[in-house]
Amino acid sequence: MNTSLTEKLSRVPDAPGVYLMKDADATVIYVGKARSLKKRLASYFKASGPADIKTGVLVGKIETFDTILTATEKEALILEETLIKRHRPRYNVILKDDKRYPSLRLETTHPWPNLTVVRKIRKDGALYFGPYASALAVRETLNLINKTFKLRKCKNREMATRTRPCLHYQMGRCLAPCCLAVDSAAYQEMVREVVLFLKGRTRELIGRVRQRMAAEAGVQNFESAATLRDQMFALEKTMERQVAVTNDFSDRDVLATARGELLTVITVMSVRSGSLVGSRNFDASPSPADDAEILSSFIRQYYAAIAFIPPSVLVSHLPEEVDLLNAWLSEQKGNRVRLHRPMRGEKVRLLALAGQNAANALKEHTEALRGATALLGRLERRLGMDRLPRRIECIDNSNTAGTAPVSSLVVFVNARAEKSAYRTYKIRTVDGPDDYATMAEVLRRRFRPGSSATLPDLLLMDGGRGQLNIAVAVVKEMGLDGAFVVAGIAKKDEARGEPQDRIYLPGRTNPINFTRDGDLLLFLQRIRDEAHRFAVAFHRKLRGHAAVRSALDGIAGIGPKRKTALLKHFGDMEGIRAASVDEIEKLPGMNRKLADSLKKALQRPIESGADRSLPESA
Repeated sequence: MNTSLTEKLSRVPDAPGVYLMKDADATVIYVGKARSLKKRLASYFKASGPADIKTGVLVGKIETFDTILTATEKEALILEETLIKRHRPRYNVILKDDKRYPSLRLETTHPWPNLTVVRKIRKDGALYFGPYASALAVRETLNLINKTFKLRKCKNREMATRTRPCLHYQMGRCLAPCCLAVDSAAYQEMVREVVLFLKGRTRELIGRVRQRMAAEAGVQNFESAATLRDQMFALEKTMERQVAVTNDFSDRDVLATARGELLTVITVMSVRSGSLVGSRNFDASPSPADDAEILSSFIRQYYAAIAFIPPSVLVSHLPEEVDLLNAWLSEQKGNRVRLHRPMRGEKVRLLALAGQNAANALKEHTEALRGATALLGRLERRLGMDRLPRRIECIDNSNTAGTAPVSSLVVFVNARAEKSAYRTYKIRTVDGPDDYATMAEVLRRRFRPGSSATLPDLLLMDGGRGQLNIAVAVVKEMGLDGAFVVAGIAKKDEARGEPQDRIYLPGRTNPINFTRDGDLLLFLQRIRDEAHRFAVAFHRKLRGHAAVRSALDGIAGIGPKRKTALLKHFGDMEGIRAASVDEIEKLPGMNRKLADSLKKALQRPIESGADRSLPESA
């Protein structure tokens, strides 16, 4: 240990707080908390050396450290998580699967509550259920609810302007409170049943539906009884797909870890009313922390953004600060929550099942990561790089005859799309179809001085030598010459007899021959195609907005409110054009004269052909 670290360590107080380890570049590489900063930091630099190899690797990179004192250990716990999110240190447990998963939101404050799919949970008085493992899982759940319960489907704005029931009412999936007289008490009872279903109380819900069915049959209301019978059968089918794992019919989560050299997997099994309703696996970056510390960090990241926290959480390793975590979880939930590591009985079997799932997921993810590493290693050698191209970025342009030019940037990390890092750019300084100037602007914005964004290992430009030369010049201008490899990918010209797409590198006249490495070329083509898809999608979105503006904004008397009402009611411009003057006149804020002038104005672009869309070009 160097002298400066020894002197700094001697001045650390024996008090709770957070410490930040830094390397030679002053980059934060580890953030930790401690009840006693002095004792915890001394444990890293003791004469006998670190307790394990991973901690030894961390200590070998430490050049200095900072400390932040807190009043209590609980404050240190919260501050540690905040700093981890801010700095994303290399040696901390960072969930790689940190995207926002979909949840279902029930707006209880509205007279006629409805369910919507959201990805961000807010403290707005609504009820949230989830998160679900995928968009498919939440759609399946919502589809089952829509078939079984007749909640409204339209949004609040649509409901306010709707004048007749929609198709869902005709299909028997909605009571149409937007237009028809609906018994409020009956609707609220249906809402309570949906809440029971989403909370996993299916068994209790089936009992309530059975009682109502018997009551309706008792008064010879057989049509209503038949509807309730079908609802009960649908719920029973759902019950059949759920596996009963405990006899106490309690809610709990089960957390277990599996560690490997390349990553750690944490499995969360969700048990509701004694039945296993879901299981999710999370990848965490390698860390010198032990299993208990990994679970502690995971618990804080996972339950900080989740809608429902069960009263019991079973863990394979009990964190040192279990009392603090219990208090924090209880505060998050608003009721008592307890972390527990069982030693006997069916709960131990549950933990073993979670551990087995984590081990299987670890094996699968490790094999996939090794496969990706092997592919990237071959690509590294084929392109003559000095490191693995773990982060690959690709830029593509899109415009229509030079109008509304845009660009996209897609990112692949370890050969997989990192969609949270995708970016789109509206071109500000280029007029007309100038692909080179567009590329230059995007590159200057992407690599602007002072940016803290992670640099790629390989920058792929969609285009040939011209685009490549522009990229090389701008990268050099930004002072990043040699920081990463730049390559161009040009589509094959079949008229010239070119058998495959061409990959160009700076300073090389001929493209690289990928005849014997077709899978590598296919991988680069997949990245290029993803950049093209993303750019075209963004360009079409902007063109759609522009088309709406050009069609409605120039019409006298049609302001923002009336335009919004028209689009909400008729759906799109085609719906407005197809509507009659009588239909338009009935909308709030409209009258006969305004509806007539609107119809005449919308007919002119069609007659002149001015509203036709031009073909897409990239």
